[in-house]
Amino acid sequence: MRFVQFVAAVACALGMSFGAWAQGDNGDGTFSNPVLWADVPDPDVIRVGRDFYMVSTTMHLMPGAPVMHSRDLVNWRTVGYVFDRLDDKPAYDLLGATVYGRGQWATSMRYHDGMYYAYFSPNDAPFRGYVYKAKDPAGEWTLVSRIPHFHDASLLFDDDGRVYMFYGAGQVRELRPDLTDVMPGGLDARVFERGSDETGLLEGSRVIKHDGKYYVLMISWPAGGIRRQVCYRADRITGPYEKRVVLEDRFGPYGGVGQGTIVDDGRGNWYGIIFQDRGGVGRVPMLMPCRWVDGWPMLGDGQGHVPEVMEKPVAGCAPRGVVVSDDFGGKRLKMEWQWNHNPVDSCWSLRERRGWLRLTAGRVVESIFEAPNTLTQRMEGPRCRGVVAMDLAGMEDGDVAGFAAFNGDTGMLAVECRGGRKYLSMRSESVSLADDTKRVTGVEREVPEEVELTSDMVYLRIDADFRPGRDMASFMYSYDNSTWTKIGRDYRMIFDYRRFFMGSKFAIFNYATCRTGGHVDVDFFDYERLRD
Repeated sequence: MRFVQFVAAVACALGMSFGAWAQGDNGDGTFSNPVLWADVPDPDVIRVGRDFYMVSTTMHLMPGAPVMHSRDLVNWRTVGYVFDRLDDKPAYDLLGATVYGRGQWATSMRYHDGMYYAYFSPNDAPFRGYVYKAKDPAGEWTLVSRIPHFHDASLLFDDDGRVYMFYGAGQVRELRPDLTDVMPGGLDARVFERGSDETGLLEGSRVIKHDGKYYVLMISWPAGGIRRQVCYRADRITGPYEKRVVLEDRFGPYGGVGQGTIVDDGRGNWYGIIFQDRGGVGRVPMLMPCRWVDGWPMLGDGQGHVPEVMEKPVAGCAPRGVVVSDDFGGKRLKMEWQWNHNPVDSCWSLRERRGWLRLTAGRVVESIFEAPNTLTQRMEGPRCRGVVAMDLAGMEDGDVAGFAAFNGDTGMLAVECRGGRKYLSMRSESVSLADDTKRVTGVEREVPEEVELTSDMVYLRIDADFRPGRDMASFMYSYDNSTWTKIGRDYRMIFDYRRFFMGSKFAIFNYATCRTGGHVDVDFFDYERLRD
């Protein structure tokens, strides 16, 4: 029995909810913040009937713009993606350059007249935005149009049939009602200016209309202060707008909570979903009450603080999470997986060896940062563990395969085939990217320890600790998935603001440095979130 299955069986035997260990749900009608201790930034959340849908940012990962579903705002599951791939330029295929930290950003999602709409604009040249629509957000999305670039934008379908895009710091642009382009002669104006205290960051628009008023929620980061959420409101879309700080709470040693949206439950209750930067794990969502005070959506409890523990908005929903194990026995990869850039579909398979994922080295590259078909999932706090079982018999000389805590600075378990022998190392790699083109200009590599493997079947394990002040990954290997040997040193994970702009991810990889054609087979990925 695999480790995760064994732990689940023990938990059930003891009358404990294994699922409740794996997310904010405490299993007793309450949840703890962060509601998702994983990299789910730039959230936009809508409610349609009893269903809540959330969209988030995953940038260069494919498929992109993950759509998550919940019935209680606490337990979320990925049900689809807005797009499978982007093909505007070769860099999305890791040809000649990369799109690390670019791609899909800050998607806005709306429901209007029986259709779901999503807009995002890659932070990348050519600067233009994409509008998609779907009848079912868990189904297929169709590209409606490519329209101009609007930074951190938010769609608004107004009561009179007109459609607007709020973006930047106080800009509004009117769109055609069918969202195929901007409206000729339509509204194009800056409707409010920065306040005198907005000397730093002001972006991340999320706009709603409530009781006849327009509300624009934004992240603010004044110079010398902490991140916070501000709200601008007006009776008319063109203003005048007044401003109020609706959340300013440090919530631990992380420097404030800011950027997100508010949503109602259909019964008169409102909630805020606002993220917080938490170092190596990424940007994590918080769920909190939203109290309407004198017409302002004030976030947090009665004292304006993000609650550490609070009642679930809706009782009775089963725990579920955004990171999952996979035995690769299905016809498709599980929804939670994302490729690093567009995949080369001819170089991976779930059919060539039934019950295994085969990764074939289809391109000669110099490092993991230029390697296609690297498969990723999020890591989670406070601590988590991932194990992969890998058959290395199909590797060719020069191939490098393994399991990584993947980011611009990466710690990894790397198996290298040299002279027909397999050598496992714990290594760290750091990539340098050209600021303009995102081309890989250099990779620094350190190999603290290497051992020769005595079997082609090996189990690789990464333990990640995201408790405050830690952000550490440790690395182990085994021949039987029972007796583990630590290798190398613990590795400090980062939130990579300069290159990837995301938290660390579990990554399974295989690439060639000499010739193509070698492969590895992955039997399973077992995931466990460890209790604090």
